Amino acid sequence: MYHTENNTDKTRMLIDQTEPANDASPLNIERMKPLQARIGVLGVGHHTYWPQFDGLLEEINQKQQVFEERIGKNGVEVVSLGMSDCAETAYELIPKIKAANLDLLFIDMLTYATSSSIAAIFQQVDLPMVMVALQPMEAMDYSRASTYMQLLNDDICAIPEFINVAVRMGRPVPPLVIGTLHNDEAAEQAVADYCQIAKVLRSLKTARIGQMGHVLEAMLDMHTDPTQLSAAFGCHVVQTEPDDVLKHYQAANEGEVEDYVKKILQFFDTPDPQSDPITEKLTEEDLYEAARVGVSLNHFIAEKKLDGLAYYYEGQAESEIRKVVTNFIVGNSLLTAGGFPMCGEMDLKTCIAMLVMDRLEMGGSFAEFHPVDFKEGFVLVGHDGPHHINIAQGKPVLRSLKKYHGKPGKGASVEFTIKAGPITMLGIAQKADGSFKFVIAEGESQNGPIPPTGNTNTRGFFGPDVRTFLTRWFQEVPTHHFALGIGHRAKTIQQVGDFLGIETVIIDQS
Repeated sequence: MYHTENNTDKTRMLIDQTEPANDASPLNIERMKPLQARIGVLGVGHHTYWPQFDGLLEEINQKQQVFEERIGKNGVEVVSLGMSDCAETAYELIPKIKAANLDLLFIDMLTYATSSSIAAIFQQVDLPMVMVALQPMEAMDYSRASTYMQLLNDDICAIPEFINVAVRMGRPVPPLVIGTLHNDEAAEQAVADYCQIAKVLRSLKTARIGQMGHVLEAMLDMHTDPTQLSAAFGCHVVQTEPDDVLKHYQAANEGEVEDYVKKILQFFDTPDPQSDPITEKLTEEDLYEAARVGVSLNHFIAEKKLDGLAYYYEGQAESEIRKVVTNFIVGNSLLTAGGFPMCGEMDLKTCIAMLVMDRLEMGGSFAEFHPVDFKEGFVLVGHDGPHHINIAQGKPVLRSLKKYHGKPGKGASVEFTIKAGPITMLGIAQKADGSFKFVIAEGESQNGPIPPTGNTNTRGFFGPDVRTFLTRWFQEVPTHHFALGIGHRAKTIQQVGDFLGIETVIIDQS
């Protein structure tokens, strides 16, 4: 136990040996699990052309091979489905496509193709599909132009026909990537974005999200039906107990705890307190408890095979279980940065939002709105609890809090602001009919002081002005939590929502 003189002395010595914070970026936490996705590529063409033009089929197939190799460079598994060039082939391919367990299907528009080569697939295959038209030449050489050359570059010709048939078969309009096969950065980025989206979709439909305890008392907007969550996103919600962590806490290996203490001090600074009287310099007791609970969380996650956790529990005053559940904060920030989203206040919806952002390599911190600065025109965006420290501006800070405001307990807490630059917020609301809704906004994080309260806070600037923005955000009826990440990725997240059939709103800032 931490009360032993030996453990206290070791922990105090490690705190004293930590280097002061600087403005350098923090070390990155490595991802706990590699991201995965299976992407199919189905070429389409017109069988009548092959006997008419010698060599055309071979060049068409080469186009598809180049595209498949490019997709593979995005860290996904590529399943080549060959080409559909007539109605008969389309029907024959349906069982193969269904058996491939794909997360996304690229329809490679290799030349003109009649819509019969895809209609049956649109009608019978329920899968996110993206139509890609990447012609090999930036422009035809008109002095040497021929029908053969035109057909080799006729990638966009059948797009209207395909979209028309998709809609008539009950599908949404498929998203498009239009450009050239070579030296087209915009097209390559669009393809890379869809590969990331496929990783999001794979993560969502295979995720095991732990649910522990209960929603923080009186937060009625937090309540979520786990079955509805599984229906919308595909994830499985695993029911867990605080005692599942407690047993690992009670059996914690002191060597593992000491290593975890060193890990914490490697990633966090421990400065003296400033203006907030409920903060103090990180104590050896709080550091030890954070490390012991962090070790316990790792064993708990491995035992339950979890990919995320939403939790809140109080326990009786002075009990061992209260000590454990109120000391999740440091461990859950390290876990969140490693790709394991953790949400306090048992917010399952925001746990999903954080997972989406993490799989898009945006970070994804647990956040809500804090006070507005009407002088400079920004709103503080942050929270106590779980944060994605890989997106911190500089080295994040640990402070000991004498009390958690509005909650029981005390202990180590994480403070930082996210990197200056573009930011995106994703809130997942549940509407009166039980369906979900994505509420998204882009803004800017700017450098400047934040309250030294042991909580994260980012100076968020949004257009056209902070009053109007907040009014527009609130009028979309989101829950009060959301995920906060770096970069401007609203359109990419909207595409995730579209593939999942979820209503999506991007807040207008004009």
